[in-house]
Amino acid sequence: MSSVPEVTCRTRSKRLPWFFVGAGAAGLILVAARLVTPGGPPDWWVLTGLLLMPLGVGGAYATVVRVHADADGLSYRTLLRRRGARWTDIADVRVNLRRGHHSDIHRVEVVTRGGAVWRLPLPVGPSSEGQDAFDDTVEKLRALHRRHGTPGSDHLVVITHRTAGRGGGLPAVLCVLFLVGAALAAWFVPVVAETRLAWTSAAPCSAESAAHDRDCLTTLSSVITRTEVKRGKGSSYLHFADGRPVDRLAVSREGAQGFEAGDRVRLTVWRGQVREVVGEEHAWREHFPAAGEVTVVAALCVLAAGLSGTVIVQRRRGRRLPVDEVMPSSAPFAGAALGTAVWALPYCYRHPTLVPDTHGGLVWAGLGSLASLALAVWAWRATRVRTPGPAPETPDGTPLDDEDVFLPARFLESTDYNPDGFGTHIVLGADGPAVTPHPGPGRFAARPIPVERLVVRTVRRPRGGDGDTVPKGWDVAELDDGDRMIRLTAAPAHLGRILRAFPATDTPGPAGGPGER
Repeated sequence: MSSVPEVTCRTRSKRLPWFFVGAGAAGLILVAARLVTPGGPPDWWVLTGLLLMPLGVGGAYATVVRVHADADGLSYRTLLRRRGARWTDIADVRVNLRRGHHSDIHRVEVVTRGGAVWRLPLPVGPSSEGQDAFDDTVEKLRALHRRHGTPGSDHLVVITHRTAGRGGGLPAVLCVLFLVGAALAAWFVPVVAETRLAWTSAAPCSAESAAHDRDCLTTLSSVITRTEVKRGKGSSYLHFADGRPVDRLAVSREGAQGFEAGDRVRLTVWRGQVREVVGEEHAWREHFPAAGEVTVVAALCVLAAGLSGTVIVQRRRGRRLPVDEVMPSSAPFAGAALGTAVWALPYCYRHPTLVPDTHGGLVWAGLGSLASLALAVWAWRATRVRTPGPAPETPDGTPLDDEDVFLPARFLESTDYNPDGFGTHIVLGADGPAVTPHPGPGRFAARPIPVERLVVRTVRRPRGGDGDTVPKGWDVAELDDGDRMIRLTAAPAHLGRILRAFPATDTPGPAGGPGER
């Protein structure tokens, strides 16, 4: 790859973009003719022209877009922008991977010495030529960079949703939105409590109060002419004879199903609206939420904001990590939030103001707060950034047992002892290490590992380029197998025990990075 003279990326198809440009031009002509000429093309022609114009813009973009790299540097152009830089001014060429609906979308990013990040318009993977074509183009760009510049990393940096380099913009926005929702719900708590209290304490209207008191209850008689029962979550309707007191009333689906056309009903009107419909065999009453229900909604918003905030905190804790290193999972914080919800939501329902009014409520709040604090401390410790290293020796100093022991582990590359990545476990024992597609017992379908030719290079934490199949809590060992490098991944304790079975080298220390935090 070091002899690559230049790399040029353009839209593969040339006819289709120009076809879209022509369609957009035709749409523009139709719209212009309508605006300039009185009594021009019919309106549906103009509508067709408006629909064709965006196609022309997209076709023009696909026609103009181009990425070019040679010995002088890397540059790209689009419909509205041109950029370029010499290889000496570029710090790294990396891949940004985002999840799509059907497949992951791979984009190439260029990091300059000043810290600016460009996202190249091309190539985009997987392309029509397949993922291999994208990977080949990326390798050619990196080969040019190695030859004419000084890359900041010795491996391909891949940014995924699990790595430290992923931005925290979306979690920050979600956190703010949930906090705003919690504040709005909390603001409605006294309003809902007052409304419910006024409804439950309302008295029938007297002759003197009917004209000026909206909080009294007015009772009317009416006849249902027909019902509309909607499927799904939409409102159903009751229609009344002569439009008295209203033409129709929105009710729940279950409320409408209990009535039939011709039923005589008694209506209760409060604050200008029908709140009850009572028949001979069925009744519908409007639901007035309790203050505790709204407080529960506010508490749920606070918990959701806390979960989004923990993602931001995790990004902050990993700010000194390499951008492609996988961050610890935030699942412990989700467990802490779930544990908090177990006691906090019932408490909020029973105490809408959050102030305990009994000794039992005070004990409830105190013990629950201590439990949440303990869960938060546990989650903080469980998600700390851990430095990879060898597992401790067994008490007698022997790293292996004579009996077969099956440990979850896998090689990420296909080899003669791990064809097509079939292995899910490694068995250790008197017969030597072997790759197996099962957790035992027995060495059925096991393939012996040629430990005499494997040399352990380093042990590190997982990176974005290792793929999503590597759990966040596992470590990755890089080994030399002849003239190629292979990766072995397993939990830290299991990986250290497996590596001690390789007599070619001692188990190395970590590849570098921060210590525990």
